[in-house]
Formats: sequence, C-alpha cells, structure tokens
Amino acid sequence: MLNALEVFTIVVVGVMVGVEFSVAFVINPILNALPGDADQLGRAHGGRLLGAVMPVWYITSLVLVAVWAVAGWHHHGTGLVVTAGALLILSVVMSILLLVPINNRGKTWTPDNRPADWKQQMNRWDRLHYVRVAVIITAFALLVAALDGAA
Repeated sequence: MLNALEVFTIVVVGVMVGVEFSVAFVINPILNALPGDADQLGRAHGGRLLGAVMPVWYITSLVLVAVWAVAGWHHHGTGLVVTAGALLILSVVMSILLLVPINNRGKTWTPDNRPADWKQQMNRWDRLHYVRVAVIITAFALLVAALDGAA
C-alpha cells in the first residue's frame, strides 16, 4: 500500500511540476511574443484559470507527501520525503506571500484598466515563479530519490 501511495504522490507532484515548468518556460514566453494586448489578456486569463486550480494541487501534493512521511516513517528515504515536504511548504508560503498578490491584481486587468507598470509586475512574477519552479523541482527530485531508497 505504501508503494502505491509513493507512486501516486510522485505522479501528482510531477505533473504539478510539469505544469509550472511549462508556464515558466513555454506559456509565458509564447504570451510575451504576442502582439498588442494579447500578452496581458492571456496572462489575465491564465491567472484566473491556474489561480483556481493550482492552490488545490499544491495543497493536495503537500498532504500526500505528509501522509507518505507518516506512513513510511521507519523506512529508508523518509528524511528525503520530509525535506521535500518542507520545500513544498516553502513553495506554498512563497506563493501566498509573493506570487498570489501579483496574480490577483493581474487577473483583473484589461487593456483599459491595467496600471502603467503592468509589465514590470509581470516580470517580477516571472522571476519569483522561476525560483518557485526550482524549489518544486528539487522537492520532486527528492521524492523520486526517496522512492529509489525505499526499494
């Protein structure tokens, strides 16, 4: 049963990492290259869509990692799982304190009401998001390593 939990957790966290990686290195660069107001409109729509889905995904991932850590407390690799959990907590705290406030503003903007510094705010969001992606990739790698250590 523990093995199924480990695999399911890795899949859930891994897909989340893939989505966030794609936002950072595929979606936003595509949006940035679009003409006119398309960049801002796309980011606003993405902020609404992902802003609704990702909090549930982050919390679900964190809960799964916590359950894995507790269920496998006496198994090899538990320290890696706990460290991965701490990194996921860090990513949630970063999100709440740094990224969500920018996203909440940006998802309401239109070409008619956006502030003059909207691009600077989006660039700040992008830089913070790169750090968050690095954090969750590290958490994912630790989970994979913990699975290998448990075998």
